[in-house]
Amino acid sequence: MSIADLRCEYTRAGLVESDLDPSPFVQFQRWFAQALEAAVPEPNAMTLATCDNAGEPNARIVLLKGVDDSGFTFFTNYESAKGRELAAHPRAALVFFWVELQRQVRVTGSVTTVPRDESAAYFHSRPRESQLGALVSRQGSPIPNREFLERRMEELTAVHAGREIPLPDYWGGYRLQPRMVEFWQGRPSRLHDRLRYARKDGGEWIIERLAP
Repeated sequence: MSIADLRCEYTRAGLVESDLDPSPFVQFQRWFAQALEAAVPEPNAMTLATCDNAGEPNARIVLLKGVDDSGFTFFTNYESAKGRELAAHPRAALVFFWVELQRQVRVTGSVTTVPRDESAAYFHSRPRESQLGALVSRQGSPIPNREFLERRMEELTAVHAGREIPLPDYWGGYRLQPRMVEFWQGRPSRLHDRLRYARKDGGEWIIERLAP
């Protein structure tokens, strides 16, 4: 079968305006809870899209670690490509795709770093091996081979044995404050439901239906 012949008919559910909470954050949390109930693998996995100085877009999968009225929070290496791009152009887009529920959520907005104490609290809640991994890896920089990483992990494991692992200066959180959140529900005949929250200058949200 050719790629062009691959098709999936979306028949699970519909989405109407009366289904939606006035807050996109509450609506997201509702859908996220349903993704958990449906045992969607890694429902917090999201595509993060940023842009470099040449205008080239870059996208990768990162993990959502929090959402509330202040925005969507994730953590990474500030010196990574995405960190450098966000420092220069602090706007980004997120995409969640929960194929088991035939749902997608798109988010766009501005990005800021979270307070250092919030980054520290999350960092020290992670498994010890993950904390060490943040020290080992200068994310995105060239390395000679796999053994280089493994040796470095052994060295830092010994150095920090029996004591708290320090939060690296180059590691922490970001929060995306959305200007737009779109909820997409697959429907038959490609007549999908698309309902978009758009934030007005006064801060209130308006909900619009978009053509599929």
